[in-house]
Amino acid sequence: MMRTIYLKHSFRLLLGLCMVVVSFQLFAKCTSPAEEVRLFAADNSAIQYVGRVDFSDPALPRFWSPGVYIEAYFEGDSCQLILNDEMLWGKHNYVSVVLDGQPAKRIMLTGKVNVLDFSENLDRGKHRITICKSTESGIGYLEFVGLRCQKLLKPEPKPLRKIEFYGNSITCGTGSDTSIVPCGAGEWHDQHNAYMSYGPVTARSLNAQWMLTAVSGIGLVHSCCDMDIVMLQVYDKVNLRENKLGWDFSSYQPDVVTIALGQNDGIQDSILFCSSYVKFIHRLRTKYPSATIVCLSSPMADEELVFVLKKYIVSVVEAINQSDDSNVHSFFFSKSYNNGCDYHPDLKQHAEIAEELTRFIRQLKGW
Repeated sequence: MMRTIYLKHSFRLLLGLCMVVVSFQLFAKCTSPAEEVRLFAADNSAIQYVGRVDFSDPALPRFWSPGVYIEAYFEGDSCQLILNDEMLWGKHNYVSVVLDGQPAKRIMLTGKVNVLDFSENLDRGKHRITICKSTESGIGYLEFVGLRCQKLLKPEPKPLRKIEFYGNSITCGTGSDTSIVPCGAGEWHDQHNAYMSYGPVTARSLNAQWMLTAVSGIGLVHSCCDMDIVMLQVYDKVNLRENKLGWDFSSYQPDVVTIALGQNDGIQDSILFCSSYVKFIHRLRTKYPSATIVCLSSPMADEELVFVLKKYIVSVVEAINQSDDSNVHSFFFSKSYNNGCDYHPDLKQHAEIAEELTRFIRQLKGW
């Protein structure tokens, strides 16, 4: 009887000791200090860039174009992005930031150096962050300084598919986002949202990378608003608006190239416009030997311009196809989209434009 009581007592002591050890281990795990937060500079190989970026200074990659985006994977409960803004015209640059697949946050930059903190309610697990320039070339450049976090992870592979979208203000996402500043209020740039424009939305729907090669007001033979450039002059630049810095086309070879130009040209001499369009496609073909090229009607054109552009585009595509290039196509949107500022498409309509274009590209490419 005494032996039984002794064994029970010993078992209880042993069980209690085990519980103390386990509790201590759990306490130590929960209270152990987090890994130190540090800056991972912009030239870290784990940070991915897509778009026309000037890497002349690898530690401060500089970019002008709308839709240029940066992605990184990290671990920990702290995350800060550091961006320099040229502030060419003051506080006009916006970026869109996506964390772990949540809806994008569109943020106006407010100084030469901007620290954007996304640490609130962040757990210590693994995370993915995307930052996209949502305003266009003429607003000035941004420089990515780096990411402050506890641990930068090896990136996942980028999507294999690639699309490039040539265009004007529609492609830039101008006048589309009135969620913060309504039309007619603030500055012209306050409604820009390149991340949610039809190109990136189309690309994401098709699991593709995207690049926007677009400038508000630009045309093929005539640009609006006293601009002294047309697309044929600047399509091969990193800074399109200022016609500066040559772009290395080998760094991004798209599977599909779309061209949405003609809105700013308006009704032109057909020979002049069509010959310039054919010339532009020939130049693109020398850069992209295998790309499928799609000539689009203008999504915001009125009935008269739609009629003329369709005639122009049909003639251009026929001429190219007859010159032994059958990988050039046309696509005409089903209607005009004008619910945004200055008769541009709004965000809802960009989604509708993207839906139309996505269906066409998926069928064309078998995606």
